[in-house]
Formats: sequence, structure tokens, C-alpha cells
Amino acid sequence: MNWNQLLSAKRFGQEDRLAINEHEIRSQFQRDYDRLIFSSPFRRLQNKTQVFPLPGSIFVHNRLTHSLEVSSVGRSLGNLLTEKLVSSKQYKNNPFLDGIGNIVATACLAHDLGNPPFGHSGEEALSHYFTHGEGRTLEKRFSVEQWADLCNFEGNANAFRLLTHAFNGRRKGGFALTYSSIASIIKYPWEAYKIPEVGKRKYGFFNTEKENYQMVAKELGIPEIKSGIFARHPLVYLVEAADDICYQVMDIEDAHKLKILSTEETKQLLLNFYDKREDINTLNRIDETCVEVSDTNEQIAYIRAGVIGKLIKECVAVFLANEDKIMTGEFASTLIKEVPESSKVAYKNCTQIAITKIYNHRSVLEIELAGYKILGTLLKEFVEAILNPKSFYSKKLLSLIPEQYSHKGDDDYLKIMSILDFVSGMTDVFALDLYRTIKGIKLPDTY
Repeated sequence: MNWNQLLSAKRFGQEDRLAINEHEIRSQFQRDYDRLIFSSPFRRLQNKTQVFPLPGSIFVHNRLTHSLEVSSVGRSLGNLLTEKLVSSKQYKNNPFLDGIGNIVATACLAHDLGNPPFGHSGEEALSHYFTHGEGRTLEKRFSVEQWADLCNFEGNANAFRLLTHAFNGRRKGGFALTYSSIASIIKYPWEAYKIPEVGKRKYGFFNTEKENYQMVAKELGIPEIKSGIFARHPLVYLVEAADDICYQVMDIEDAHKLKILSTEETKQLLLNFYDKREDINTLNRIDETCVEVSDTNEQIAYIRAGVIGKLIKECVAVFLANEDKIMTGEFASTLIKEVPESSKVAYKNCTQIAITKIYNHRSVLEIELAGYKILGTLLKEFVEAILNPKSFYSKKLLSLIPEQYSHKGDDDYLKIMSILDFVSGMTDVFALDLYRTIKGIKLPDTY
């Protein structure tokens, strides 16, 4: 792969249109970013669970705030990489190098767009219906590739579908983003049925969008390493690093605000990212600031900001050290796993604490269990209705689906995909209200 081909302003679904002059107020990649910021799917992220239940008196992260922070870190990663690349004579004539920061920031905004309500338990609930629920009897209706999609609902693949699929009443090309922005979100460039072959639990696109991804890969020169398995676009590594940095570090900060972790425990987890000898000046400055600032939440925020800045520099250094392997599709690790030892050990410690004290905290488990039941029930009701649409109940239920998600054809796979579009796009609150209504627990509000 080479940067001259990997960076393209061509828009998906609008290939025959000329790009607006790059000297306009906004570049093509800035337009991508703005298009997502002002979109309904992005706004809905504010009512989707990140880890902890949506905030009451104490504010913690939801999917929207998480995505904004990941985007901020991603832009810094991209800008720092650009700074290093422009010093190379090999790329000095590339007009799009300055856009890398905006491309990564855009992809970071979009990386969680396809996630269903209630965090990762939502994905599990949608898959469980087909693997162990009543939907398992439907297997013979589908091809191997289609059944793999249904049994392994994946937020990453759903994000790609959301960005590129022409839903009813919407324009060709979905969001019509640039090819480079779209490619930068595909962390797992293969289909679900390839999971056993690649040894991963995740994948990047549904069977419905297979041709869409192949178009993007061909345009950008992304090679097919093996049949149906592609290399990553290099900027995916920066998007992944931004997400890795934010969710692990910010979960620690949220746990402190909720008093799951003590102040001293939280400080130590973050200070472990620094080497006591090499980073002595930084550690002294942190001590001085914590004396000046008495608010413990502000102390944690200050230390956390420094850790993020440190990890940004280290991840870009790892990228540059492995650029040749990344550009040939041979780099099999992640940037965060290859940072210097002090950061690597500290990151692993944060991960272990997150698993033992955060992700298994009662409040997290309760929202996951509730979400599992709610989404599983909604999927069951709507799938049965769309496959048997003539009954009185089915007609009434299907009339609740917005026109953009309705499917009038006879293809069972596409019918169910339309239901997954509808259910996965719900917010936590909307899903809960609809569940209560369908189960007869509450009547709709009167006006």
C-alpha cells in the first residue's frame, strides 16, 4: 500500500461527481467529520450505554462522549503522524497528507455508530436469538455466509452498513463519506464466516455490504491477503489506538467518580505509566500540581491528560517503527501492545482492574442483564412478525417500524437485516419504553 493511493477524496456512492476544490473553507475530510457530527445516528449515541448506566447525579461516559473523546485523541494521533510523514521526500507532493488528522477523527466518531443499546450485552442478545434462542430453527433458510452474520451480530460491521447502505428514502452511498474515511473504521476486514479462519471473534462487514467493501479496497489499493481477508487500511491502527487509550483510561476515571476506586488507587494506576527514573521531571510536576489543586477529581483529570498525551506519542512511534509491515499488511499486533514497557505494564494493570472491579460491578451487571432481556425480546417479536406478516398482531407491530427500515421484498435475510437495523439503532430509553409497551407493562403516554 502507499499513501498516495490510500488517501482519496472520492465519495462513496458519488463517484461520478467532481470533488469540491480543496481550497474551499472545509476540506473533503472536514466535511466527512461535520456530516457525522450533525447526523441523527451520532446524536442517538448520547442515550446508549458505554459501560456504566446512563448518568444520574454523577456524570459518566455514554457512547457519544466516548466517541467525541476518541475522536479528539485520534486527531492528535493523525496530526502527529502527518508531521512525521511530511518530512519524508517520498510523500511531499501528496495533497491529502494534511487531512490524515481529520480522517482519523472522523473514523473515531463513527467507530461506535453501529453498536446496539446497552453496551456489549446488546450484541450478545441479538446473536443469542439465532444461536440458542427460537431463531435457531431458521438456519436452513440462509446461506452459510448469511447465517454467520446473524449468529455473530457485530457493531463494527453494523457501522460500515450504516455509513454505506442506502436505506429507504436516503441517497445512494449512505453518508457518502470519502473512501479513506470509510476504510479507516474497518478494524476487521473480512466477513463473519471467516471468523474461524482468522481466529478472531469480530469481523468488519456483513454479506450485504461485501461488494461495498471490495469497491473501497480496490480504489485505495488495500490488498486481499487471502481469499476474502484483506489487509487493514493503515489509519485503522490509529483509530484503534485512540479507542484503546480512551476506553481503558477513561473507565478508570469514571470508576473513581463513582467511588468504585479510591483516589490513591486511581492515582497509582495512572502514575504507573511513568518510569520513575526517565520521567522524574514529569512526576515532580504532577506532585506540585496536586499540591496546588485540592479537588481530587481535578487531580485525576490532570494526571489522566498527561497519560493520554504520553500514549499518543508512544503509539505514533510504534506506527513509524512498524510502517513497512503495516503497509504490507504484515503487522499483526496493535499499537498499544507495542508501547514501551512501563506503559505496557501499566495498561495491563488497568485492564485487569477494569475486569475485576469495573466490568463486574453490580451496576454494570444489572444494566447488561436488563439490556439482554429487553433486546432479546424485541428482536424475537419483530423477527417473528416480519416472517409472518399477515396476522393482526404482526401488522400492528410492523407498523411501528420507521419507513427507512421497512423491507417489502421476499428475501428472508434482508427482512431480518432490516429488523436488526431498527433494533440496533434504538437508544437505551427507547428500547426500554418499547419493550414495556409490547409486554403490556405500560400504556403509551397520552397527549
